Amino acid sequence: MSATFALALGGGGARGLAHIHVIEALDELGIRPVAIAGSSIGAVMGAGMAAGLTGKEIHEHSRAVLGRPAEVASRMWRARPGTLSEMVETGIRVSQFNVERILKSFLPEGVPATFEELKLPLKVTATDYYGHCLQVFEEGELFSALAASAAIPAVFKPVTRGNTLYIDGGIYNPVPFDLLEGLADHIIAIDVVGAPFENGRKPPNSIDLMFGASQLMMQSIIANKLGQNPPDIFLRPPVSRFKALDFLKIDQVMAETVAIKEELKHALDEILR
Repeated sequence: MSATFALALGGGGARGLAHIHVIEALDELGIRPVAIAGSSIGAVMGAGMAAGLTGKEIHEHSRAVLGRPAEVASRMWRARPGTLSEMVETGIRVSQFNVERILKSFLPEGVPATFEELKLPLKVTATDYYGHCLQVFEEGELFSALAASAAIPAVFKPVTRGNTLYIDGGIYNPVPFDLLEGLADHIIAIDVVGAPFENGRKPPNSIDLMFGASQLMMQSIIANKLGQNPPDIFLRPPVSRFKALDFLKIDQVMAETVAIKEELKHALDEILR
């Protein structure tokens, strides 16, 4: 009987484009995870995989959209605040945008509306803002769960699902490999949180410091979890020089993280031997 694998994809905004290499590597090896868990961009990528899209299809869609600034602008315009009162509240800015609307505008058509329509089990993390705890979604509406998981504070509006207010799942669980314990013989976890990067040009501004501080906090959570019960494979592609919203730099992100494919194949070869 062949070994089974579960896959945990971490949060990190545009740095999570590196997850595409991981999905492609698993496709090339003919490995289909029995379960996927994701935080933020990891939940979004995981949903694509769980919907049955191949790594190649996710890669081609991402490049076709994000590789063309005019296409990004057009899709962002379609996802703009829906009413005039929303727009004039404080003027249009990204933090007013509804992340669920943005996801619907950007994700490929193959991603269904509900968890139940997915081809693989998917666990999506979010942070219950007033409940002060992690929430894991596994059923019901898919897009509101993905939106809750990806609602980066100060970038997007929080997401209300039911009567609960949610923010970014990476705040409580940046790489949710612990949610997969007992579901497969082996767990693969990919960390794209990154860390503050000294570019040598100018000191960080207040936004850089806010994002950098959250990266440091998330890395301390990951380190603590790794000390308790590490996954069988834990990989960190070199993503720190990219910012969370560097989606237009898809070509650079993909080029600089391509080595993760061979790293993962080598690690899997060691386990399967």
